[in-house]
Amino acid sequence: MCYAADATVTKDRYRDAMASVAAAVNVVTTDGPGGRAGFTATAVCSVTDSPPTLLVCVKRDSSVGEAFRANGSLCVNTLAPEHQPLSNMFGGRTPSDERFAAATWTTGCTGAPVLEGALASFDCRISKVVDVGTHAVLFCEVLEIGGGEPTEGLIYVGRRYDSVTACGAA
Repeated sequence: MCYAADATVTKDRYRDAMASVAAAVNVVTTDGPGGRAGFTATAVCSVTDSPPTLLVCVKRDSSVGEAFRANGSLCVNTLAPEHQPLSNMFGGRTPSDERFAAATWTTGCTGAPVLEGALASFDCRISKVVDVGTHAVLFCEVLEIGGGEPTEGLIYVGRRYDSVTACGAA
């Protein structure tokens, strides 16, 4: 019989196993009454296409978490390999003003910053927040989509960045 509290699934074992799962790298941004904020995330995925909805996970005790809840909106900006330095900035302790100064941004319909040159950008209204363990799961209704034709994307796997080329891309 299997139990959720099985001692063989430790935090470290879980994290090591998850490191083998390749994931797209995104910079998630927000702006509004709660302030301008952003962070790097790989915990982003599609939920449904009717209505178009993504989920985004953010640490509840992070310095940016409250801004996302207060603003009620965000933009998921999917990164290309040349955005790796930006990913590092948004994933570290770089001050917010410096993070945003490192790239060119426009403003989406929700007021969230949209990264120019992103492979895809999903401007969203947060429709539901569910707290699970150390993270908040944000369910985000997509209101606007931007971006170009992706030929090469930035992924994170094995605790390092790599790039992946779309099939049929030059």
